[in-house]
Amino acid sequence: METRIKQIGLAALFIALFSGITNVFAGDGESYFTISGVVKDKSSKKKLEYVNISVPGSKISSITNEDGAFILKIKDSIQAKEIEFSRIGYFSSRIPVNGQNLLDQTFYLAPNEKELKAVVVEGWKNPADLVRTALDRVAINYSEKPDLLTGFYRETVQKGKKFINISEAVIDIYKSSYDKDATDDRVQIFKGRSLVTTKVSDTLAVKLLGGPNLSVYADIVKNPDMLLDKESLSYFDFKIENPEFLDNRQQYVVSFQPAVILSYPLFFGTLFIDKETLAFTRAEFYLDMKDRNKATEAILRKKPAGLRFNPEEVFFVVSYKQRDGKSYLNYIRNEVKFKCDWKRRLFATNYTVESEMVVTESKEGLVSNIPRKESFNRNESLSDRVMSFYDDNYWGAYNIIAPTESLESAVNKLKKEHR
Repeated sequence: METRIKQIGLAALFIALFSGITNVFAGDGESYFTISGVVKDKSSKKKLEYVNISVPGSKISSITNEDGAFILKIKDSIQAKEIEFSRIGYFSSRIPVNGQNLLDQTFYLAPNEKELKAVVVEGWKNPADLVRTALDRVAINYSEKPDLLTGFYRETVQKGKKFINISEAVIDIYKSSYDKDATDDRVQIFKGRSLVTTKVSDTLAVKLLGGPNLSVYADIVKNPDMLLDKESLSYFDFKIENPEFLDNRQQYVVSFQPAVILSYPLFFGTLFIDKETLAFTRAEFYLDMKDRNKATEAILRKKPAGLRFNPEEVFFVVSYKQRDGKSYLNYIRNEVKFKCDWKRRLFATNYTVESEMVVTESKEGLVSNIPRKESFNRNESLSDRVMSFYDDNYWGAYNIIAPTESLESAVNKLKKEHR
């Protein structure tokens, strides 16, 4: 590993001129009801982003956006009785549902203010041993059967504060059992759409190659080479931080940072590990930017001659949800910030590429892998594979991440450009 530049998962950027948009997929007509609204902190009334919303006893879930808003569509066939809200640092909460629409409601989560005693890591001389043991227990704590997941994936490109590319899709994700590596895991686009600016002043395109495959390569438990594997633990310094609660379960919180200098950049961040099962429940991590040349080699695939690229930040969040004694992939978010400028120009332009995926449903056991010829290629970008926005009811019964107010505004502006 020391002798090569490590490509950072799917944060591979391709900078070129805009290209066309193709392809279309069919809809889904199953009947459902909808729960929507905003989740807030009960004490401060602050809107809570990235709250997990699920239907207990089922495999249906979604997540709140940066405005704390969500839309959850529940198929009538599920016969759901309640939905559950959960977030790091808060008591989980359930509310009853009766099969009828419940729209534009406000829901509250209470901060978990239990006094957390200092964590004594019994049986480990140092936090690295805790992480190593958690890695040893992956085959026990995660699915031992193949899973076929349904997810919603969205990626956006911003030039300054202006959105210039919005792409999103319902995807199918095949995952082999967690005692195997991610070699056979594949992603297929089921249905998607995209909007790209038509303005000449925004002709520089920034694309995230292989974006929907984020759900494969950024699954740090299934693909430990993305972040941590047992052979690389000596590359990091680990530290036990104050514990937290998630789903009313206490979590070890372990921070880490690079302890060595390699030919490729490492990450620093925080791991959340369930105290009872030692399953990884969440990871938040940043690419080390001390050497910008190494960071550039890790994330940039191609750019026009004469364009200077300066990476500013690469950030990931990966979370897992426990169900029936096993933990399953739940949510991934990736954000890449950088500057571009042409030689001899005075000012650089800021760009932000953000992608996120939430697992909305799953099947396990007797599932078939996605044929390789139908799977999404890591050298493709999503906007090249899907069609333009056209229908407000495009997603039908499929669950999505609710658009933020800023994103809805951007969609309306880009639609006007195409008229």
